[in-house]
Amino acid sequence: MQQGTGALVLFGSGPAVDEVCSGGFELSRSTFTAQRVAELAKMDGGIVVDDESEQILRANVHFMPDASIATNETGTRFRTAERLSIETGCPVLAVSEEGHLVAIVFSGNSRFRLQSSTVLLDEANQRLQSLERLRRQFDEAVTRLERYEVDEIATNREAVGVIQRAAVIRQLAMELEPITAELGDVASVISLQASDLTEGVDEIAELVNIDYQVRKPRKGTSVYSKLDGLDRDDLFDASTIANALGMTPLDAAVTPRGARVLAGVPRLPEPVVDELLKRFRSFTKLRAASAEDLDAVDGVGPMRAHTIRAYVDRVEEVGLRRAARRADALRPVGDTMINSDHI
Repeated sequence: MQQGTGALVLFGSGPAVDEVCSGGFELSRSTFTAQRVAELAKMDGGIVVDDESEQILRANVHFMPDASIATNETGTRFRTAERLSIETGCPVLAVSEEGHLVAIVFSGNSRFRLQSSTVLLDEANQRLQSLERLRRQFDEAVTRLERYEVDEIATNREAVGVIQRAAVIRQLAMELEPITAELGDVASVISLQASDLTEGVDEIAELVNIDYQVRKPRKGTSVYSKLDGLDRDDLFDASTIANALGMTPLDAAVTPRGARVLAGVPRLPEPVVDELLKRFRSFTKLRAASAEDLDAVDGVGPMRAHTIRAYVDRVEEVGLRRAARRADALRPVGDTMINSDHI
């Protein structure tokens, strides 16, 4: 596209590819590079590259796919590319040379139009900004849920809000993947930023799901398995998410099992976590348990009991400090109370 020439490149090898190739010449031990492909594309005919894009196998090839294969493409090069891909099962890249340059990858019955790096980078940056904004909202939702849990006023709405935001973040990150794949090496920084913004989100969503499901989910199941069947727009509707998860009604008062708290205790084996959840059944009972009560659970022992007790106390202390800060944020102005969060 940069040099203004067209191209037809088939990625594959074997008998099915040989049957559609005629003429041209074979290359021996020709390592694949973008520059070599560009030079070979200056000639008439197509190019054959191996499946792994490591070797250029043939150049100046006349491709002869089955003309009876149906295609909706209009240009000769693109019609040939689609038929080649369907007949051989290999991906085929077609680049036009007339007017506005267009590059399309055909793979079987699928087609993917390539965009310029400038367009892709703009789109990637927009999605990263959205991802950053959603991550802030997710962290705020987690903080709000923790504060309500300490105050024992949590409802399904707060739990669903955390999972909902996690699902939207996951969806946005998935939509970013084909953009980074198309950008190639240029996308390394974008991928790193996206990874940082999504770090820990899925784990928290899974733990919130364990905390608030009526029945503890079976091991190996994911909270997203109940949401994958929803349309993208449904992820923005809390009621739809709540119905899919079985966390209804939204404003019903609920108590967490304590899975998230125990997940934060250092070096606590999963079987011990399961025993603790089975014994105490709720965060309220867990925070009221003494070190001796914890020690009585199979696999805990005196040292772990004191570690768990200290960690739960620390979580409660942090929650109380956050509640105090929120109370300070509400200050009287005249006869009304103004919440600084809304200013």
